[in-house]
Amino acid sequence: MSDIQGILNRLGIEAVNPGVFNGEWMGSESKLDSVSPIDGKVIASVTQSTEEEYDKSIAACQRAFHSWRMEPAPKRGEVVRQLGNALRVHKKDLGSLVAMEMGKIQAEGEGEVQEMIDICDFAVGLSRQLYGLTMHSERPLHRMYEQWHPLGVVGVISAFNFPVAVWAWNSALSAVCGNATVWKPSSKTPITAIACTRIAQKVCHDTGVDPAIFSLVIGRGSTIGEKLINDTRIPMVSATGSCRMGYRIGEVVGKRLGRTILELGGNNAIIVTSHADLEMATRAIVFGSVGTAGQRCTSTRRIIAHESIRKDLTNRLLSAYKQVKIGNPLNESTLMGPLIDKGAVKDFTNAIERVKKEGGEILCGGEVLSGGEYESGCYVTPCIANVKNEFAIVQEETFAPILYIMGYGSAQKPADPAALQAETRDAIRMHNNVPQGLSSSVFSQNILETEMFLSAAGSDCGIANVNIGTSGAEIGGAFGGEKETGGGRESGSDCWKAYMRRQTNTINWSTELPLAQGIKFGD
Repeated sequence: MSDIQGILNRLGIEAVNPGVFNGEWMGSESKLDSVSPIDGKVIASVTQSTEEEYDKSIAACQRAFHSWRMEPAPKRGEVVRQLGNALRVHKKDLGSLVAMEMGKIQAEGEGEVQEMIDICDFAVGLSRQLYGLTMHSERPLHRMYEQWHPLGVVGVISAFNFPVAVWAWNSALSAVCGNATVWKPSSKTPITAIACTRIAQKVCHDTGVDPAIFSLVIGRGSTIGEKLINDTRIPMVSATGSCRMGYRIGEVVGKRLGRTILELGGNNAIIVTSHADLEMATRAIVFGSVGTAGQRCTSTRRIIAHESIRKDLTNRLLSAYKQVKIGNPLNESTLMGPLIDKGAVKDFTNAIERVKKEGGEILCGGEVLSGGEYESGCYVTPCIANVKNEFAIVQEETFAPILYIMGYGSAQKPADPAALQAETRDAIRMHNNVPQGLSSSVFSQNILETEMFLSAAGSDCGIANVNIGTSGAEIGGAFGGEKETGGGRESGSDCWKAYMRRQTNTINWSTELPLAQGIKFGD
């Protein structure tokens, strides 16, 4: 067990914390308690932003941007490098705080902080690679090129399931591009946001930078959230959350012709073929479906198994699920912690009831644990169910550890390549026949199956993997998905372009004024 009070002290968390930072701390709206799903106890409280404090924060963020954008990009990268180093110092404590406030196990909490460190390193490298192209002009003695300028104030709206990494994925890249960010975290995980902002504040102070480039506003979605997405001073909003939230943000920001990066729901499937390594597949499925108690946007939710191996795979999964240790996420032996709150537990039990009503079969799990270490009421047993892909509940994303299994193909391995390809096409059609399109995977040792899955006729998701699971994204690759997942991308090779505005420049170094397209105007 961790020294909880020591962790809070080292991260600068007090009993009551101001929830607004714009170079100075404030927050005079009603108090918000952060309740740990581990034991149902209050970790600490924050005071929320008023509308006036929000306006003051955006004004401060704009002022900071006007000076920050003129710093050379490599110098901006140096500040982000220092931020990464500061996160290294606080990795264990911040990982523990993520576990306390969100409920993911300690190893995953520290892994999330490592993502922050990695994205800082990645952003530092990009700070020297904000390249523009040069083009040949059709006019003599003219030169053309494009360059990229900072965009402005970037709004970051994060979800509870990755309470710190989402901010870093956006703010580190945005910062090296010369922008300031204003962060509105989930009201379910405000304390981790306070801790991160305090770390960034100290880095800015030590490097002589206006700390308002990393601003924070904690407040109600109905007031502060609505002001943020309607604010024309914020040219781009990067939001992570539900599809319902994404529809609202996309509509409002799009109506004012602002930009969005939307990272929304996932309904991620793994196709397990007759040529799969079942031991590898089982391990990947269990981590993907049980990790973070099924509360990742990339959690594995559907298994599409070839009928020839479906029974064997199901038995392996049932055996593995029995070995999952459920409990306090701060204990090293725990593999699955609690759901975020009792509302999530209710969604979990409602989904299981819908599976039964639609004709599905619960193979294991689905219980709510109570008493003793489970007194918070947020602990459940992970569930496996036999279903059909067309069930209405299977078409939705339930943010909980429910794994749906369905079959494809025949009871025998395909006899020839033509039959194999036909069955693979059927599996891919089933895979793609959901509204979401985030992450996907196929387990197979057969190149015909794997290459079809990765082809233009294959997975329709933004992430498509072979012989690894659906979760566990690396910062080097673009992260995001299609359809109801929102179409946004974070990180990856050209991710920085989303945080900048492109400008085309033409320079005439002649004494004439020729027009393009050979147009003659006057004499």
